[in-house]
Amino acid sequence: MMPQGLIFDCDGTLADTMPLHWRVWQTLARKHGFDLPEQRFYAFGGVPTRDIVKILGAEQGLTLDPLAIAREKEAGYLPLIPEVEPIRVVVDIARAHAGRVPMAVASGGSRRVIEQVLTHLGIRQLFAAVVTHEDVARQKPAPDIFLEAARRLQVPPHRCRAYEDTDLGLEAIRAAGMEAVDVRELLRQPV
Repeated sequence: MMPQGLIFDCDGTLADTMPLHWRVWQTLARKHGFDLPEQRFYAFGGVPTRDIVKILGAEQGLTLDPLAIAREKEAGYLPLIPEVEPIRVVVDIARAHAGRVPMAVASGGSRRVIEQVLTHLGIRQLFAAVVTHEDVARQKPAPDIFLEAARRLQVPPHRCRAYEDTDLGLEAIRAAGMEAVDVRELLRQPV
């Protein structure tokens, strides 16, 4: 299928941000006394911070303020944005389709952070729409964020191809009826 629209996750897909996010999460875990193993952190890819904190608090019997910790997480991450590097193979796909196929970003991150990351990488102008967790009620693995991106592009979901780096994100793409591309597979291919 030749897609009529392309949709990209941001963290771990367009931008190599996950190690930087992990660094901030480690600090928060020590400060607030919750346990978040690295493997579990990566499994939460695409889930908003406040939701991760709610899940961890419930599982570990802790009283945590999800919104306060989410604000603290963002404040700790923003100074690291200058360290963000592009994931070249995916950014190259976006650049190759710029001006030919409408494109959007669908991210579980906050608008403020995602806009700054895309601008830092010099690719914000490639995307007609940026949809973040603030724009939908249900988060990945629900399909809502990808469906909203397709709606904003004015492309039927079944005519979209979407790129993701997490199992939850890929589940969301498939639930939206879109063609899913696992970025981890692209990264394993020889250059």
